[in-house]
Amino acid sequence: MNKIRIIPSVLFRDTNTTKGKNFKSWRIVGSVMQSIKLYSLREVDELIFLDVTATKNNEINYDLINEFAKECFMPVVVGGGIKNINDIENILKIGADRVCINTALVENINFVREAIKIFGVQCIVGSIDYKKDDNKNIIWTNSGSVKTDKELFSFLKKVEDIGLGELLLTSIDHDGVMNGYDNLILKKVNSDFDFKVIASGGAGAKEDIYKTIKDTNVSAISCSSIFHFTENTPLTIKKFLKDKKINVRI
Repeated sequence: MNKIRIIPSVLFRDTNTTKGKNFKSWRIVGSVMQSIKLYSLREVDELIFLDVTATKNNEINYDLINEFAKECFMPVVVGGGIKNINDIENILKIGADRVCINTALVENINFVREAIKIFGVQCIVGSIDYKKDDNKNIIWTNSGSVKTDKELFSFLKKVEDIGLGELLLTSIDHDGVMNGYDNLILKKVNSDFDFKVIASGGAGAKEDIYKTIKDTNVSAISCSSIFHFTENTPLTIKKFLKDKKINVRI
């Protein structure tokens, strides 16, 4: 049985780490390099770095990515503003292990199909943000600022068809609220589609993470606020899960 990964996610703009609720009310909670050094000491399975302004600014901060990639001693996933093959090549060259593609996945899914063929399925992580609208789950792009006309499950069928291996799935309604994940949707996505799911948006306590793993069988959990606003660390969470007979790496 594969080990469940606990993956801190770092959202950043410029050189600052930011956090918000429901993809709004962003506030600075530290520096990117501080976050790197903190997580490097805690034996995390992987780190996800997402630039929340890169798509809007049409610019990827390669200098910052290069700087923090050098400080990381664990696998690194980088996302934000990726829209073509050259972007992926450049990010991988400066130290990222994988890339995460959100807006371009929704707007130009054939680009992601091509990227999978060129770089391999293990190198490309898809990312989709959604929220409820009249009992439908609607996809939003550009860090949750642009509403699309795409319904989640209809679009996920297309994502499955291009051969994506793993998807970071974030409920905007649950993001930063720290009341638990959208387990009903996570369970349905994980059971209905072939790709692996990284659950994102909602952890406020260790029990939230345990419940999502037990209820949904996702392959990984992405967390952010729980590490900023509680005393929990990736290691304390993994020890808690280990005691609950969850297969994690410690």
